[in-house]
Formats: sequence, structure tokens, C-alpha cells
Amino acid sequence: MIELFSADTPNGKKISIMLEEINFEYKVTKLNLNNGDQFKTEFKKISPFSKIPVIIDHKNNGEAIFESGAILIYLGEKSGKFYDNNERLKINQWLMAQMGYVGPIIGQHHQFHHYNPGKSEFGEERYFKITRSIYKDLDERLSHSNFLAGPNYTIADIATWPWIARHEWHDIGLKNFKNLTRWYLEISNRKAVIKGYDFMKRGEIIPKP
Repeated sequence: MIELFSADTPNGKKISIMLEEINFEYKVTKLNLNNGDQFKTEFKKISPFSKIPVIIDHKNNGEAIFESGAILIYLGEKSGKFYDNNERLKINQWLMAQMGYVGPIIGQHHQFHHYNPGKSEFGEERYFKITRSIYKDLDERLSHSNFLAGPNYTIADIATWPWIARHEWHDIGLKNFKNLTRWYLEISNRKAVIKGYDFMKRGEIIPKP
């Protein structure tokens, strides 16, 4: 049994989608970030930076893993799915690009553009422009590759897709990027993605382009 400690965020959705894809039994322990659950002493024992998601693998001596990229690698290795040994160099590059660039930048765009509009013109303009560049770069990559790391769907796609799933917040215009839209829709139609997207069981529906 995998226990997933999470809130309803793109990083949380990465892991629920992966768990649905590999068909592992899991339960969700919800954290309320607004109430500061992530800062409680017991949670900090398994998440040193007070960040979600975290998993505990109760079938592996209660092993706790934090950081969503590390969790995806762990689950990929454990299941033998979406993390093929022959493709790992490319998968790791695109996974790290999401962890170090795509997620943090789009996350800042959310803060300035979606949550706090009007508070910083510089911040809004800066992160809007970089997020638009990310859309362009992903679209270019997907113009000659079915998926981010190559011909196959991998944990790199699972890591990146939930951030693009918030495209309505970005005001970039997903429809303007045909290759990115094709990739987004193909992943959106996967049964595990549909189920994992609604892992909080609130009836969430994946946004259309």
C-alpha cells in the first residue's frame, strides 16, 4: 500500500496519475496547505522542506520519499513502467527540466497572474513571457517527438502534463500550439489520467484546450 500525502496541486496530481497508471493500491492523506498542515512536526519528519507530495511505501518498511521527481523515479523503477532503462538519459533530462524550470516558472506565473494580479507589474510580465516561451519550447519539441522524451509516454510526460492542465490560468492560449495541444489531448484521454486528475474525489474534470 502506498500512502500519498498531498494537496490538490500539479505536483500532487503527478503522483496520483502515476499510481493510477501503474495500478498500485494507494490511499490519499489530504493536507490543507491553507491551514499549515505541511508545517506540522509529524509531516516535517517525512518532508524536510514542508512540501507536498510525499509517499510512504508501507510494503517497503515504511519508506518515505519526498520530492515529486524522486517519487516518480521510485515508482517507475518499482513498477518497471514508464521509465525504460534504455531511455533513461532522455527521460531524466526532460524530468529535470520540468522539476527545475517548467514547474517553478509556471508556479510563479500562477502567483503573480492568477492569485495576486495587480500587485507587481514586473512579476506579471516576467513570468507571463517565460511561461509563453515554455509553451513554445514544448510545442517545438513535440513537433518532432510524440512525447517529451521520445516515442513513448514516460514519467517526464506525467510530470509535465499537470502543469499544462492549468492552461486556463495562464492565458497563453493552448490552442495556439498545435503540437502541445495534440500531446495534451492524447494524455488527457488516458483513463488513468482522468482518474488520477480527480484524486481528491471532488468531481474534477480535465480542462479542454
